[in-house]
Amino acid sequence: MAPFLTGTNGIARLHASTAFAWLVAGCVFTLTDGASAQALLPPTEDAGTAITGSAVKTMSDATVVQPADPLSTNSISTDSGEPLLNDPAIDEDMARTNLRENSVDGLRSQLDLDRNEAPGIRLGTFTLKPTLGQTFNYERTKTGSSTESRSYLETGLKGTLTSDWARHELTITGEGTWQRNLSGSGETEPTADIEAALRLDIGHDTVGTLKAGYHFEREDSTDPNAVSGASVQSGIDQYTLGAGITHDFGILRGSAKVDFDRYVYGSAELSDGSSLSLEDRNRNAGAATVRVGYELSPALIPFIEASAAKSIYDLRTDSAGYERSYDSYGGRAGVEVDLGEKFTGEIALGYSTYRFDDSRLQNLSGATIDGLLNWSPQRGTNVNFGLSTGIEPSTTPGESGALAYTLSNTVTHELRSNLVARLSNSLTFRNYPSDSTLGDERVWLTGAGLTYDMNRYLALTGDVSYERTTRDNSPATDVARIGVGLTLRR
Repeated sequence: MAPFLTGTNGIARLHASTAFAWLVAGCVFTLTDGASAQALLPPTEDAGTAITGSAVKTMSDATVVQPADPLSTNSISTDSGEPLLNDPAIDEDMARTNLRENSVDGLRSQLDLDRNEAPGIRLGTFTLKPTLGQTFNYERTKTGSSTESRSYLETGLKGTLTSDWARHELTITGEGTWQRNLSGSGETEPTADIEAALRLDIGHDTVGTLKAGYHFEREDSTDPNAVSGASVQSGIDQYTLGAGITHDFGILRGSAKVDFDRYVYGSAELSDGSSLSLEDRNRNAGAATVRVGYELSPALIPFIEASAAKSIYDLRTDSAGYERSYDSYGGRAGVEVDLGEKFTGEIALGYSTYRFDDSRLQNLSGATIDGLLNWSPQRGTNVNFGLSTGIEPSTTPGESGALAYTLSNTVTHELRSNLVARLSNSLTFRNYPSDSTLGDERVWLTGAGLTYDMNRYLALTGDVSYERTTRDNSPATDVARIGVGLTLRR
């Protein structure tokens, strides 16, 4: 899958052969010979303005993704944190533990800001910005001594509908990918996402958010909970609802949010043609989060956060007779930093515990680290670091699951005004309890790509990626991908 990355709007620079002065609103700006007027340009959108916790996105965007399945980074996504359209460097199983578990306060990466974005289609008080991508890809998978490969076409469709109102803002985002194998063998990985977020400007210091969404993906065959020997893994439907409110008390900032997630697992198709129902994994999850921050300065805000959640499975016991419903509690302390367009983000350390209804299942507890940092060392270069922690419940009899820690990094650099290079890396560590029969697992994913903007409507993309999964007590899996494609924007 080749990524969709937009180019960057060129910034006009004013040069003068001699010194001259401008008088604007009583302020004089002097531009010397050969100097740039870049300082007069307005700053870019603040990526550090947030509404509530990890499931609610920035106030300026009001774009909500995933929410977040406490299992990742879900995330999620849309143009504010979700994988870019047709991106081969982001696998769906990685998305569940990395992207859909975004930063502590849902901060948006500066990398997500469209650079050479098309003007869109005006629909009354809304603007629609659709994107269509078509890529040709080759994938090779090796597990132990077994190897399989496939070539496939992937079609991606993405759209954003944003209101243009004097007050409040409604944003609806949708994205879907469909794959068709041309040769070889290998499981296709379709995805679908749709999210709607309504930002309510209740007062000068109070902002509310309502959200709803749907996400679909197919469980990856390398996932620890995948059905062994299945020809087609289960499809996962996720439905999300949420509400949040934030209020500025002066030097104090308070926020609260509630989130609801519904997970529905389809049947897995076995190699003998039969199917295996996975309805015992269907569940509902609800969470409440409260956060208080203290403004030392507009650029530095320490905060504390507390959360409580409950997950209830449709069936009281699973196929092996275990009650897997659980309660979870957590607390975090961290700091928000906003140094303008050069450096924004936040990071938090905390502790979470998951207590299962079945006394035979060991409770999961551990330190957490979450955050998102955006750094722009120079214009045209953006560096993003992400950290996330979440739980992945197990389906193995007698096993509780694992705490998943994910570190991700993405760098984009403008080689030219219409040529952008990208490098991405991600490392996920699934840590099982010490007495677990399941060994710890590490997933490393790296990718590189180029996007050439032929014009503001059409882009040519090329990508390569490599993914390696190692387990303590089973063979490693290596997946290599390469893809080229075209992206049409309107």
